[in-house]
Amino acid sequence: MNEGSIDDRVLLLRIAKQDQAAFSALYDRYARIVYAIALRSLRSVEESEEVVLDVFAQVWRIAERYDASKSRVDTWLFMLARSRVLDRLRKIQRRTPATGAVIDLAEIQLPAKGVDLMEAAELSEQQELVRSTLSQLPSEQRLVVELAYYNGLSHGDIAHQTGMALGTVKTRIRLGLNRLRRALEVSEA
Repeated sequence: MNEGSIDDRVLLLRIAKQDQAAFSALYDRYARIVYAIALRSLRSVEESEEVVLDVFAQVWRIAERYDASKSRVDTWLFMLARSRVLDRLRKIQRRTPATGAVIDLAEIQLPAKGVDLMEAAELSEQQELVRSTLSQLPSEQRLVVELAYYNGLSHGDIAHQTGMALGTVKTRIRLGLNRLRRALEVSEA
């Protein structure tokens, strides 16, 4: 059976049994979007790659804990990614000395030695695709996705800040992420 046609939940069940082919299929499906989410917040290729590795290492370890009654697989993965991004942001803040001046790490970060220029160009294209896709989302979906994944707010915090019902926030995030995922899948084809 083609791994691309298997439901995400089935893949996670197989991953829980240490099925490497299922793990590879899930990785192929979601690694780019996890990377794009991380890159948008962290603005560092290396840190974003580490987030992808951390998320999928965690998936391998805890796949059996996934509960389909609580969330969809993509939502679960995006929450794992969000958690890892927030961890990295906190780590970066602790490493940055507390001075009167705030330095934007993205502005001073130089490409690492040995960086493949073709890869860097592809990453730049991916960033632009994510930005473009986000800008095409309906404003109410874009707002909640950005607040959740780029500002690190919980669903409850978003509901409180925007005055929306918690269920509305969750629905808009899910719809926005689904549109984003579909757009990125189409661009890969």
